[in-house]
Amino acid sequence: MDPLVHALLNPAAYDHPVAEVRLIETHISWVFLTGPFAYKLKKPVNLGFVDFSSPEQRRCCCEEELRLNRRLAAELYLAVRDIHGPAERAHLGEGGEVIDAVVQMRQFEQEELLPVVLGRGALRPAHLDALAEDLARFHSEAAPAGPNDAWGDPAMVLAPAIANLDTLARLGCASADGEALRDWTVREHGRLEPLLEARRRDRKIRECHGDLHLGNMALRGDRIAVFDCLEFNPSLRWIDPISDLAFLVMDLRERGQDLLALRLLDRWLECSGDHSGLPLLPWYLAYRALVRAKVTGLRLSQMTDTNQAWADQQRSLESYLAQARASMAPGRGALLITHGISGSGKSHAARALRDQGWLHLRSDVERLRLFGRWGCTPPQPPAAEALGTDPYAPAVSDVLYGTVLLAAAEGALAAGLSVVVDATFLLRQQRRVFHDLARRRGARFGIL
Repeated sequence: MDPLVHALLNPAAYDHPVAEVRLIETHISWVFLTGPFAYKLKKPVNLGFVDFSSPEQRRCCCEEELRLNRRLAAELYLAVRDIHGPAERAHLGEGGEVIDAVVQMRQFEQEELLPVVLGRGALRPAHLDALAEDLARFHSEAAPAGPNDAWGDPAMVLAPAIANLDTLARLGCASADGEALRDWTVREHGRLEPLLEARRRDRKIRECHGDLHLGNMALRGDRIAVFDCLEFNPSLRWIDPISDLAFLVMDLRERGQDLLALRLLDRWLECSGDHSGLPLLPWYLAYRALVRAKVTGLRLSQMTDTNQAWADQQRSLESYLAQARASMAPGRGALLITHGISGSGKSHAARALRDQGWLHLRSDVERLRLFGRWGCTPPQPPAAEALGTDPYAPAVSDVLYGTVLLAAAEGALAAGLSVVVDATFLLRQQRRVFHDLARRRGARFGIL
């Protein structure tokens, strides 16, 4: 065992009372659980996508970790602490040369981690609704990339995806269909490149979380706390929010929770209004599955014994690879529109479909969003500039049906999702353009 790690397993190494120390190990960190606090020590590794090889780099990343995570979990992230040496007698008190740094966090029970909560059936749709609202607000308020920044450039988006596949190939994982995974990734990226560039140009790229999977979340009370932002590589967190959210959607699907995944996505879209990114979702779902496959492969390469833990990691690797393949072949969605006057039960029926895995696109929400009166989004053009102040003016309805709802529904179909558009649709022309959309997309169509 590393002498520094061995020393920090001693309760006497800490400047507060500690009965025992438990150790959690990942592919890039050691986490020491002391009771009141957890201390995260970065491994001295260089894996290409992460370089912690020097004490200076590790300390810099500790400072970044504190800054980034206080955006979402300020109550958990307390300080960056010095480790005093020598390594064999490392401690967090006073005296001795400073040899490294750790992030000090408020410790929570491991039973609160979302994979554990999900495993015991305690994760509720209401938890995910609140999380989706928090994430939509976070993405809206996160710093946007500047017009001259390279973040979000299509070539920068592709690079980590190829790096994932290179690492998997080097580790001997996914050897049977590695070339097929690579071919689809490159080909689909080329098809989506104009949209990727448009998203960058429209300043959709934000300083996001970057590692938004279930293992980095904990249910504390009735709210989900999100921690462990990706601090070590800016290019992996200055990303499109749809890429950020895709990580969590993928992780829920990998655990067989498709309905919860769609519930999260639906609420995030309702709060953010960012339907224009939906055609990118299958590509990002596959990318995120391969990220987890790579991380699992790296962890397997660090394990020396073929035991139950090794077998569990091997199953996880195979499951993430299967999830990547499934994301590369999204199903053909369906388009359903409602029809009827206000108060006739359209939204009640549409919500029932949402609970069965349909996206629920609401005209009343999108009408208000046009004027900046919904969620965390500013007024949307052209209504903010040219359509006056009455949300129910005929000109607003023309934009709503002919542009806003139509584009959002097309984005959902492009992602292979089924969507119900909840609106009155009293005019035949309004219904016709959606029927035409379904025909053009080869999707099933119906009127409710």
